[in-house]
Amino acid sequence: MEKPPSQPPPRLTRDLAPGNQTYPTAFILLGLSDEASLQPLLFWAFLAMYLVTVTGNLLIILAIVTDPHLHTPMYFFLANLSFADIGFTSTIVPKMLLNIQARNKAITYVGCLSQMFFSIIFAAVDTFLLTVMAYDRFVAICHPLHYMVIMNPQFCGRLLLACWLLSLLHSLLHSLLVLRLSFCSQLQIPHFCELDQVIQLACSDTFLNELVIYLVAGVLGIIPLSGILFSYSKIVSSVLKISSASGRYKAFSTCGSHLFVVSLFYGSVFGVYLSSTTTQDSRDSATASVMYTVVTPMLNPFIYSLRNRDIKQALSRLFHCRATPT
Repeated sequence: MEKPPSQPPPRLTRDLAPGNQTYPTAFILLGLSDEASLQPLLFWAFLAMYLVTVTGNLLIILAIVTDPHLHTPMYFFLANLSFADIGFTSTIVPKMLLNIQARNKAITYVGCLSQMFFSIIFAAVDTFLLTVMAYDRFVAICHPLHYMVIMNPQFCGRLLLACWLLSLLHSLLHSLLVLRLSFCSQLQIPHFCELDQVIQLACSDTFLNELVIYLVAGVLGIIPLSGILFSYSKIVSSVLKISSASGRYKAFSTCGSHLFVVSLFYGSVFGVYLSSTTTQDSRDSATASVMYTVVTPMLNPFIYSLRNRDIKQALSRLFHCRATPT
């Protein structure tokens, strides 16, 4: 009996016109490993980290919302930072878990662009909020008598609105530029649909995309980091002028958690992009990306809750664990 011909693998691209220009129907997310024995371990590990991230950041938000003592500009921005961390992780990890469970690494073209769009938004919001929080600490320490006048609710609301609007425009600009690209084959992405990884898969000219990336990174990357460094240089200068050691410690303790989160955020981001330029191994790139997509948002609630007495007290009151005074 004649053996029927084997079916060809499904195509990941569809022709737009005669020639090489195509648009993709799906991308392939390679993940951390192809070994079947490791998939259950990866699934439960990422599920646990995702649940810890969402639960920890939700607790921070609930503690700030329900405790009147935390209705201050610093904690207002911290609640929004926790919300952005939840959104950033939720954009990436659920699809990763679904692919591991279904043993299917495909993500649709629309799904990939959606993941890229929202991940850019939440990552940019994180950057802007960290800058705004550094400015808040600068005003609180360097201009304490004018703090409530400068950081009034209307001004804080405008700062928050600017963070989200700039992030939305930033993401929209890159997404529209990606839509003009055509793709060929080998549509494999190491971890998730990052902007630079998607652009590298394009067959058409990507000069405009890369130019905009460098220009926007210069404006929206260097300026916020410079603002953070400037704020902390002024903070250090003011704190060193305090005569008592206890006063210096109290001043530094109010911004220690934020400084730790800033170091973790920028350290992980720089580590990812430095590793991507020094290695061509997609697995190494995916492992590095996990640091700032999963690990950093998971650690932020612990940093603020363990190093901040007000947050710890608010969490205790939230769970009714604090003893009732007699």
